[in-house]
Parts: sequence; C-alpha cells; structure tokens
Amino acid sequence: MKLLDAILLALAAGFFIIGVHQTITAGIAYSYWPLMLALGMLYLFQYRKKSGKS
Repeated sequence: MKLLDAILLALAAGFFIIGVHQTITAGIAYSYWPLMLALGMLYLFQYRKKSGKS
C-alpha cells in the first residue's frame, strides 16, 4: 500500500466517524457531506487498487 492509498483510507475512516457522530447528534441532513466524502474516498481507493496504481 502506497502512502496516497493509506491517506485515502485514513481520511475515509475519519470522515465516516465524523458523519456517524453528526447523524447521532444533529441528524442526517448535517451528516450528508462527510458521509459522501468518505464514500467518494473509498471509491477512489478501490479504483486505485483495481487499476494497479498502488
């Protein structure tokens, strides 16, 4: 795993945790953006993994 892949995975996990916390405290409307960022980073991580760039 390259450095960029590790950073993407760590950021995705961080944004997911932030999104879950926001969902519990404020509701789904306020947690949409961190959850979508986490999902986008996970998709990018999987794309890089399958394309052989990592």
